Amino acid sequence: MIKTFLLELLKISIPALVVGGTVWMMLKQYFQSQYQLRLLENRKQNSETTLPLRLQAYERLSLLCERISIPNLVARLRTEGVTVNDLRTAMLIAIRQEFEHNITQQIYVSENLWSILKVARDNTSETAHLVAQKLDPKADVNVYITALFEFLESQQTDSLLTAQMAIRQEAAQLMA
Repeated sequence: MIKTFLLELLKISIPALVVGGTVWMMLKQYFQSQYQLRLLENRKQNSETTLPLRLQAYERLSLLCERISIPNLVARLRTEGVTVNDLRTAMLIAIRQEFEHNITQQIYVSENLWSILKVARDNTSETAHLVAQKLDPKADVNVYITALFEFLESQQTDSLLTAQMAIRQEAAQLMA
C-alpha cells in the first residue's frame, strides 16, 4: 500500500516538476528578453536625445577653434592706435571668454578631445603672450601683428588645426 502510494506520488510529482521547471525557465527567458528590449528602447530614446546635443557640441567647439585662432582674433580685435600690450590683453581676454562660454560642452565630448582643446587654447594664449613679450609694449599694433603671423608661419604644427581634426574624427565616429 505504501509502496503503491509512493509509486503513484512519483508518477504525479515527476511530470509536475518537469512541467514546473520548464515553465519557470520559459518565464525567466521571457522576462530577460523583455528587460533587454526595454533597455534597448531606453538607449534608443537616450541616443535620439543626446545625438543632437553632441553634434551641437562638436559644432560649437569647432567654432571655438575658429574664433580663438590668431588671424581671427586679430581681425576682430584690431583697431588703429592701440599698442602691442592692448591687443595682447584683448586677445587673451577673448580667448578666455570664448573658452568659458563653451566650457559646458565638455560633458558631450571625450576627455581626450577636451584635453586637446585645452592644449590648443593654452598654446594660442601662450603664442599671443610670448610674441608680445619680445616687443616693446607701447609699440604700434602692426608690429605685433606682423610678428604674430611670422611666428605662426614658422611653426611646424598648429594646435588649433589638430583640435579641429580631432573634433571631426570624434563626430564622424559618432555618426558611423
